[in-house]
Amino acid sequence: DEPAEREDGTVFSDHQVRAALVKKKFDNPELEWMRCSLADVKTVLTELRTGQRFTGTHHDTFKPRREQQDAVERTYAYFRSIWKEDPQAVPRFLWNAKMRYGKTFTAYQLAKKLGAKRVLVMTFKPAVEDAWQNDLESHVDFDGWQYLSRSSGGDPRKVDKDKPLVYFGSFQDLLGSDAAGNIKPRNEWIHEVNWDLVVFDEYHFGAWRETAKELFEGEEEAVAKKEARLEYGSGLEGLNEDLGELSEKETEFLPITTKAYLYLSGTPFKALATGEFIEEQIFNWTYTDEQRAKEAFAAEHPGEWNPYGGLPQMRLLTYQMPDELLAVASAGEFDEFDLNAFFDASGTGHKAEFKHKSDVQKWLDIIRGGYLSNSIEHLKMGTRPPFPYSDVRLLPYLQHSFWFLP
Repeated sequence: DEPAEREDGTVFSDHQVRAALVKKKFDNPELEWMRCSLADVKTVLTELRTGQRFTGTHHDTFKPRREQQDAVERTYAYFRSIWKEDPQAVPRFLWNAKMRYGKTFTAYQLAKKLGAKRVLVMTFKPAVEDAWQNDLESHVDFDGWQYLSRSSGGDPRKVDKDKPLVYFGSFQDLLGSDAAGNIKPRNEWIHEVNWDLVVFDEYHFGAWRETAKELFEGEEEAVAKKEARLEYGSGLEGLNEDLGELSEKETEFLPITTKAYLYLSGTPFKALATGEFIEEQIFNWTYTDEQRAKEAFAAEHPGEWNPYGGLPQMRLLTYQMPDELLAVASAGEFDEFDLNAFFDASGTGHKAEFKHKSDVQKWLDIIRGGYLSNSIEHLKMGTRPPFPYSDVRLLPYLQHSFWFLP
């Protein structure tokens, strides 16, 4: 549902909504029917509520959360301090923020505060483009901004120079070269622009990879090779060379100019471990910060909708393995537990069976709290620890479970 009330308390009707859509040249084939998208309707509703006019489908009006505003202010202050010392310097900043922090929206807020007119977003995972386009084209804060990418089409040389431009592209496409080693003709304009801000999105996927295939880590070897060939084509070898240079300074491998760099990642572990960024160049927003903010908001605003309410809290449960199973683990050649060997099976279909059936059964008994040896020990101690799926007190916390077997 969308509210039909203005800030001054007055309301508007469905007739006014239709009239506003007609004024925007949308087809009104019959009576109350309009030929338009849901986003178009939401934009008109926002216009009627605020009294403003927006281009495209800008309708979201939410404000940045406290931590998002904090990231913008800290990054802006750092950039300004560097430029004050050396106006020609090109500062770098890393946002180490977990998933669902809102990195795209916040990055746009930073660009707006910087007064950036030309923003280049480079990603190592092209699949994230939808988020960048939707955030720019749906929020009223970016009304009038222009979005271009290879998939969206449009001639970048014909954009309105007085309005901010965001160009989205993949690392492999924008920095790749043709067979002769030259810049791809369609991307020549990118190297001619003096960008106000260059954003590296999903930085952890690209940095520190030796080959393009590793951009698809976590997938099977054959799948990774196939995906790499499809994604990068004949430029695969060149991309591998470029990736090898990513640990160097940007100016040494990026044939573009910019005033500042912003790195976005949810897991920049290697960048942090190697000291690639100093403390003053990093903004952190972790799971712990998120949960602390959720509790604080609930305490400060009882009864109100909590913007952090949908972010789940993790519960960590561990098992103490009995000596009999630990003996199986330590009996190996390297005195360590081999998960594949423990669950090794033979046969297929109805004839399939575990090679260590009795040990696997003991493990199953342990995780449901039914292992006899442990039960006797608990009776002697007068305590019985709660077990998942056998203790009703734990059921509310097991709606989404992840099992990790070291």
